[in-house]
Amino acid sequence: MQVFLTSIESIIPIIVIIILGYFLQIRGWFEDSFGGNLSKIIMNVALPASIFVSVLKYLTLNKLITLSSGLIYTFAAFILGYIVAFALVKIIHIRPGRRGTFINTFVNANTIFIGLPLNIALFGNEALPYFLIYYITNTISTWTLGIYLMTTDSTDKKDKQVASFNWRKLLPAPLVGFLIALVFLVFNIPVPSFATSTLTYIGNLVTPLSLIYIGIVLAKAGLNTIKFDKDSIFALLGRFILAPVLMFIILKLTASGMASAEFKTFVVQSAAPALAVLPILANQGKGDVEYATNLVTLSTVLFVIVVPVVVTLLG
Repeated sequence: MQVFLTSIESIIPIIVIIILGYFLQIRGWFEDSFGGNLSKIIMNVALPASIFVSVLKYLTLNKLITLSSGLIYTFAAFILGYIVAFALVKIIHIRPGRRGTFINTFVNANTIFIGLPLNIALFGNEALPYFLIYYITNTISTWTLGIYLMTTDSTDKKDKQVASFNWRKLLPAPLVGFLIALVFLVFNIPVPSFATSTLTYIGNLVTPLSLIYIGIVLAKAGLNTIKFDKDSIFALLGRFILAPVLMFIILKLTASGMASAEFKTFVVQSAAPALAVLPILANQGKGDVEYATNLVTLSTVLFVIVVPVVVTLLG
């Protein structure tokens, strides 16, 4: 019962902010261009700042070295996840504009905004280092192959051809923020407190603005766009069943001596909802924004049911 209440508490604020964005758009508070401008602010300003601050706040070089073996297991699970997701795209014929969203929903999770508070609530602060290992893998996966798939998956064939040769998409602003943070971490470069505070304020914009953006997209598309179609059902099965099962199998076969808290952290994080920024990434790549919004909304709501089940199965 406690696990169920914890998962609900982590979801309610997210749903409320999405509803806020929805009603503000319905009431006509936002111009048509506001959503696009919001996505640019999140992608190019707030997200890089958030990732930079998070890496330096939660990681040290010693932690990274000590827990590096966990990176091998999580990367193996992610690679296997990409292989299965790519295969499903071909088998069930996911159409262009949805493929990047489908694969990202399957493989990459909303770790920092939902996974972190939930992990602390379930396993305590002692499990935080294990969470950070998953966070590193998830961040690298999202802002390298994940974002490349999103921004080159256009519903327009001409746009897709142009995007595929745009090499700047291989180094998006959030990944640059992560790489710069690693440089500061490795070389132990001090960051002035005023800079940390400023970047923290800017980074804190990511979650509320992303959720308001989802509400705006829902309002423009209409609530009837929230549906369980074939593409959505398979993506949700990948996120909530196949991804944690793949992680479980990898850990069982290759990490027999792993600490219980680390094992449970990796499996629970692999069942977290889809990234809140998926609709923004779909918009950047001229993909199916409504499909991305549908998956984020459904996975966030269904997460309340999924987490107690996963934790119960883990014992």
